[in-house]
Amino acid sequence: MTEPRPLLLTNDDGVTAPGLVTLAAELADASYAATVVAPDRERSSIGHSITLTHPIRFWQGGDGLYGGRSGVYACDGTPSDCVVIGLEEVAPESAMVVSGINRGPNLGDDLTYSGTVSAAMEGVILGRPAIAVSLCIGPGDSEHRYGTAAAVVRTLLAWTKAHPLPQGVLLNVNVPNRPPEELQGILPTRKGRRIYVEKLERREDPRGTAYFWLAGRPEDELVEGTDVWAVEQGYVSVTPVHMDLTHYPTLDAFGRDFPTLGGR
Repeated sequence: MTEPRPLLLTNDDGVTAPGLVTLAAELADASYAATVVAPDRERSSIGHSITLTHPIRFWQGGDGLYGGRSGVYACDGTPSDCVVIGLEEVAPESAMVVSGINRGPNLGDDLTYSGTVSAAMEGVILGRPAIAVSLCIGPGDSEHRYGTAAAVVRTLLAWTKAHPLPQGVLLNVNVPNRPPEELQGILPTRKGRRIYVEKLERREDPRGTAYFWLAGRPEDELVEGTDVWAVEQGYVSVTPVHMDLTHYPTLDAFGRDFPTLGGR
């Protein structure tokens, strides 16, 4: 039997976040050699930001939450910085990047803001297959079932060993916040639409000066086959995301009458 592939684990909720700790424990139980490089604090919704204007530092961390094992590092950079540090400095032998388990969903257009998904994108840019995984915790949920999501990741890792991901593709995985026995299954999906209503909230401070909160209430278009629909139905959603953002039908439609310089 071949040894499981060495993994790089990261997230955007911070190195002490319960989702990452649970994921690391699950994968250690499955005999994966996993190195953790994650932000030293929460860096949610930071997107694909990287640090260019000051030094990046990392150190062994985890506050004892990882059972005292080595290979756990905190980094003062962004999630994407953590992947670069992990793959180029700490654990270049890592064959795959797993980002998560995120606290909350990354569905529809949320993936463009997500530090969790962006960290997986950085792994793909650096030539590794990657999985971003999120647990769809709702505002009123008292239980956070990270163990369910960790078991899903373990299943998908085994599957990708026999079915390697194409170059330039990552999997964006969203897991309903349910016990494993209540999941309806795992579905391949496409990115859906998640629209935020009343996204900008205006308030005034005690001196009457306006300030703003970016928040909003999500309203999903529940179209069958999309990630938002699948999670609503109780399925794990697995969406392949391609790094090539070119819209080829539009490119093909430009045709011969596309504008030229100087009337040529």
